[in-house]
Amino acid sequence: MTAAARPAAPDHRTGPAPLAGYTVGVTAARRAEELAAMLRRKGADVVCAPALRIVPLSDDRALAAASRDLIDHPADVVVATTGIGFRGWLEACETWGLAEALTRAMRTARLLARGPKAKGAIRAAGLTEEWSPPSESSAEVLDRLLRDGVEGLRIAVQLHGEPLPDFCAALRMAGADVVGVPVYRWTAPADTAPLDRLIDAAASGDIDALAFTSAPAAAGLLQRARATGAHRPLLRALHQARPLAACVGPVTAAPLLDQDVPALWPARGRIGALVRHLAEELPRRAPALPVAGHTLRLRGRAAEVDGALRPLSPALMRLLRELAARPGRVRPREELLAALGPDADTHAVETAVARLRTALGRPRMIQTVVKRGYRLALETAPCPPPQT
Repeated sequence: MTAAARPAAPDHRTGPAPLAGYTVGVTAARRAEELAAMLRRKGADVVCAPALRIVPLSDDRALAAASRDLIDHPADVVVATTGIGFRGWLEACETWGLAEALTRAMRTARLLARGPKAKGAIRAAGLTEEWSPPSESSAEVLDRLLRDGVEGLRIAVQLHGEPLPDFCAALRMAGADVVGVPVYRWTAPADTAPLDRLIDAAASGDIDALAFTSAPAAAGLLQRARATGAHRPLLRALHQARPLAACVGPVTAAPLLDQDVPALWPARGRIGALVRHLAEELPRRAPALPVAGHTLRLRGRAAEVDGALRPLSPALMRLLRELAARPGRVRPREELLAALGPDADTHAVETAVARLRTALGRPRMIQTVVKRGYRLALETAPCPPPQT
């Protein structure tokens, strides 16, 4: 697991960068650096730990057999689901001397592209797609095919790391002869240590969000958690949205939704849109608290006081969260002990509160209530005058 501990440059017009003080875990195997760079530009600290590994099948007998079958018996319809997969298919055929024959066979077929990248790969091969759905959804491609009618048609479906059983089964039930083309597959990462550390950090609340760009990555993270015995604490944390599960789209979110994990995704399935959505959502979940004449917001590893970011140690952040969980209410020292660890005593609470006041730079934000404990000095609006 690698982390970028670069300080975020504040935007002097609007205060800290939107993700400053937050830590985001990136589970992608492909385009991970691009996604991480976008998050860092928004101020986040990023932890990269791929949840899967892409294994090309250029030497795979199934891919070669499917390609030869489609050359000998051309398809009526070819569905390209991903750009990288369609290109990989043709590149593998180049090594077998089949690319030209396969491309020639595809010229007689109707080509459907699931999204713009698949469309670009089709055109790069000198072919032309008939249609591509605005939603970039496999479901919309399936609806189009079923609406047009597929009975008696031979349909080639370029798979993208998983078998798409529902998609292919629906076509077969409607009378189509479906040829699945397995271009590559997902497997566990060669080194699982970074992923194990990410899972532990997520389960313990040290990660504010997990970013997913594919359903296999989401499934891979859950599978690895099961294998290491961390499944229950991870799910408990995800169910509480700490960390927040942020997905590039609903298909990516499916393995999480199957486990009743709340997930969010942007309206447009792009990693740039995912980053923007996360940069809006995480700060939105940190409401502004009026405390002792100041405005306080709690970020992942920092407090924002009047628009200025105040980084805090994990123990002080936990203590502040405990106080903010019931703002204005007196919290006995005994209740605050849990935030400081199993070995802490009541004297340690007094020391931690003093350190927290110093770190916030506004000592009056935490009020001592003699012989009772401590409270966040929440301001309350005056009651409206009674109506007569």
